[in-house]
Amino acid sequence: MSSEPRPAPFRMPERIFAELAAGGGSAQAVSFLERAERARRLLLLRTLLDRLEPLSTPLTPAAEAWRVLKEAATRAPEPVDRLLLAPATGAWIAHLLRRTHGTAGGPPLWAEAGHLCALAVTASLRAGTGTDLLVPLRDGGLALPGLGLARLPEGQRGWTVGQAGIQAGELTLTGPSRRGGTTTLTVRPVTEPLDRGGAPGGEPLSAGASADGRPVGRVPLHTPWLPLRTLTHSTPRGPVAIPLDDLGPYRDLDDPLPPARLERAEAQAWQALFEEAVAVLAEPGGSGPGRLDPAAVRAVVPWGRTSAQPPAPPAVLVSASSGDSFGAMVIARPSSPLALAETLVHEFQHSKLAALLHLFPLLDDDREERYYAPWRADPRHLTGLLHGAYAFTGVAGFWRDRLASARDERAAQPAGYHFALRRLQSRLVVRTLLAEGRLTPQGRALVTGLARTLDRWLREPVPPAALARARTAAALHRTEWRLRNVDPLPDPAHAPDAPRLRPDRTSWPDVRTHAFAARPAAPRTADEHLAAGDPATALARYADDLTADPTEPHTLAGWIVARAALTPGRTARRMLARPELLQPLPSG
Repeated sequence: MSSEPRPAPFRMPERIFAELAAGGGSAQAVSFLERAERARRLLLLRTLLDRLEPLSTPLTPAAEAWRVLKEAATRAPEPVDRLLLAPATGAWIAHLLRRTHGTAGGPPLWAEAGHLCALAVTASLRAGTGTDLLVPLRDGGLALPGLGLARLPEGQRGWTVGQAGIQAGELTLTGPSRRGGTTTLTVRPVTEPLDRGGAPGGEPLSAGASADGRPVGRVPLHTPWLPLRTLTHSTPRGPVAIPLDDLGPYRDLDDPLPPARLERAEAQAWQALFEEAVAVLAEPGGSGPGRLDPAAVRAVVPWGRTSAQPPAPPAVLVSASSGDSFGAMVIARPSSPLALAETLVHEFQHSKLAALLHLFPLLDDDREERYYAPWRADPRHLTGLLHGAYAFTGVAGFWRDRLASARDERAAQPAGYHFALRRLQSRLVVRTLLAEGRLTPQGRALVTGLARTLDRWLREPVPPAALARARTAAALHRTEWRLRNVDPLPDPAHAPDAPRLRPDRTSWPDVRTHAFAARPAAPRTADEHLAAGDPATALARYADDLTADPTEPHTLAGWIVARAALTPGRTARRMLARPELLQPLPSG
């Protein structure tokens, strides 16, 4: 392993590009993207090392930490390579480069730069080499990437300097005590018994540890040794363990975070949900859009709570990923395995596209947020549109597989709805991308590949009632988006077909996309009547509601869509195309 640049070309085979352009990607394609990310990661690391060289620091200098890391890599290349290519390492490199450019903030720069020392400590432990390094401690704790968190008993609060001595896989950590003097901890993170997922230093059932890392009782956050948790599943190749990272400082998408240890019940709920989600993803099929080998996921970061209470919501409320952290995803735990499986597919699509964007210039984006995205409340720029189209093409493929495997109408209806909705919305965005004329040759090839996939899917049958609800939900979202975001007054500075955005636009909740997934058994509200296929009753209810506020966007969008459904034709098409120009009468 070396951070020195090598003038070797990196070429993607046409077959692999075609797989990815269609929205899918075999194991070989994913492996290629990971190799490309490795090359990029090492180039960025070389740049970072150059920028850290003149930094004044109370820690071991970056050059010495790098020497320790390279020595470990010589003895144990694979585990050290995995350490450098871990998502959190990429997040740290990108964040620290932004700091050196003055575009990000955070804790003391020397402390953030000192994360390289923590990487070197972990590499030395993995390889069984010996070293002594001065490392940054946060509240007396040292996060060991990929292993866990070592925390000094009575360690001093805030950012301090500690000493990490490694000998034959044993870590001796010394630092200032809050009571004065120093305090010491000795653990063997790599050689502790494994948990069921193969993670080192597995947490015992009655969590807790003594100063040497052995279990004694419950594990609060101040316990001297907290191992990294994992989500595990079995494969024909053997067990696979994916980090469930609640400890690492660079597990989030940008600024470093303190540890937020999950309570045991919450971790168990994650594991149970993950096992069921893996079973969903394991249904037989190919490597097309919507297919995901869970072993390709590199980390799951739980978001939002550490306790199993309150219960998880029925859908994923938060999920995100970053191009700096290939294969990692931040997720608020849902209550449904199906929702988790869909989210894993969605976020991994973002990882694949981000890796492609690191290899090819796909579009010329002025970053102006003016385009309609059917899955967002706000206008988006072209790069955001491309990410959305790629991710939701994968989501459409996921639901297509669920529809194909549905055993009864109860399963077919929601699967058909989501498949129909996402293929329609993704194709709309693909049309926008192709029409804008700002794609590079590689970008046009990619988006054209998505268009071929979606056009083929648009010809596939879907249960008629599910298809009708999907078309209605798509029309409702676009209509409400325009009512809330588009200014009806013309703007001479804009092109005739470019919408002028309202200066007073705000975020709004999309409550209809999931509400229309099922046909209401006993409709009561206007939305429920529309979802049930009764636009006449829905129109009357919307009209009644509009008497209080004739311009309320949510209700007005429903009125417009219901009216268009009752009187299809040129007027209805105009009304749906530019709803912001209309002032409908509440009488209907």
